[in-house]
Amino acid sequence: MTAGHRITVERSDRHVRVVHGGEVLAESDRALVLRETGLPARYYIPAEDVRLDLLTPSGTRTHCPFKGTASYWSRPGAPDLVWAYPDPKPDVAGIKDHLCFYEVDVQGATEVR
Repeated sequence: MTAGHRITVERSDRHVRVVHGGEVLAESDRALVLRETGLPARYYIPAEDVRLDLLTPSGTRTHCPFKGTASYWSRPGAPDLVWAYPDPKPDVAGIKDHLCFYEVDVQGATEVR
């Protein structure tokens, strides 16, 4: 990590539900919350709690110097909606086999765009 940059990963005590286009894409009581300097809290959901059958792998890859290389999944009209770090850096190893969505609601359902 660089000076002043911090990432924490911990188990969330909240129910996380992701809805897109009227379909539940993920629902979990086992999500992890990742907090990173300068970014909003992100909820990483175990792959077993994600409807991967409703997502299509994307060719997009991005690299984060703190987390590693991310792979993405899409839905019709929602490119690169979901990402995961298949081989995360050691400091965030807990997010392996977890997926993260843009715009989730930890209180109930939300529409993800």
